Amino acid sequence: MGTITRTFANNITTSGVFKPTAFNDASFDNVTAVPEGALPAGGNMVLLSTQTASASASISFTTGIDSTYKEYMFIFNNIHPASTSNFTFNFSTDGGSNYNVTKTSTSFKAQHQEDDGGTSVSYDGGVDLAQSTNYKILVENTGADADLGCSGYLHLFNPSSTTYVKHFISTTSMTNGVLPRADVWYMAGYGNTTSAVNAIDFKMSSGNIDAGTIQMFGIL
Repeated sequence: MGTITRTFANNITTSGVFKPTAFNDASFDNVTAVPEGALPAGGNMVLLSTQTASASASISFTTGIDSTYKEYMFIFNNIHPASTSNFTFNFSTDGGSNYNVTKTSTSFKAQHQEDDGGTSVSYDGGVDLAQSTNYKILVENTGADADLGCSGYLHLFNPSSTTYVKHFISTTSMTNGVLPRADVWYMAGYGNTTSAVNAIDFKMSSGNIDAGTIQMFGIL
């Protein structure tokens, strides 16, 4: 029996089911989806889209947000603004023609300065929305120095429902462009609409997104 055949045989049961030992970090190449049942229920993530910023006014996802998934997750990596600015988002119910969903939200943050000169945990009502169609701030004052930016994730729940409002939560880590410090922002809220949300737009409150990527996943 050859080496490959013997290895294969050692990693499969007599009923034809792969053993857990058959899978490791080197088992797959370019995987974008894990079949249902391969992970615990509710844990399957399917990569739907990846967009890369390059002096971009905004990054929008206008397709793929539908009734296929009950939860969508957006992971943003090393979002670098052209100038120190706030990283924001908004929803659309008309495929991206307008980003103006009414939202109510709440936020708090923790921060720690590089020189250990200041630390705090605080509610930040200044970035909250109360029945507003404005873009929602994920983080304030994202730094524009060459090595600064922000990374994090945003969850959107059941966007295609025509019965319930659209809940969302987010956690974002950033390097502040005003003071040399680390900030982490926790945010939650809801889009106060029973229309299906089918698009989302990310942008800086001023200036372009100089660089960074945003991935959209569907979660089974």
